[in-house]
Amino acid sequence: MDKERFDKGLEMRKQVLGAEYVEKSMRGANHFNREFQELVTEYAWGLCWGSDVLSKKERSILNLGMLAALGRMHEFELHFKGAVRNGLTADQLKEVLTQIAVYCGIPAGVECFRIGRKVLDEQG
Repeated sequence: MDKERFDKGLEMRKQVLGAEYVEKSMRGANHFNREFQELVTEYAWGLCWGSDVLSKKERSILNLGMLAALGRMHEFELHFKGAVRNGLTADQLKEVLTQIAVYCGIPAGVECFRIGRKVLDEQG
């Protein structure tokens, strides 16, 4: 493991998903999934999200589209919250979800808007 990339990834993961969520995931890791948590942190968050070529807003938009297309709604909700943390406005998120509905299908859009509304309502 590249410790510098892991540390960068851990910080980025906390910024986007929230420290409480990430710390719970890391604390909950055991012999079965600890290496996987480290891999996700180092590569997805350190190598990919840790690059400054794309902004966090741009990465959030990409992730929302990909997760919606894959039907990974649990991860979609986490990344929708992250998109809000990354500074996307409600109007920008609405546009992203509309584009998701057009390209991924109305049922995917319905679910994404349901999740988005829930998250925005929870956050006030």
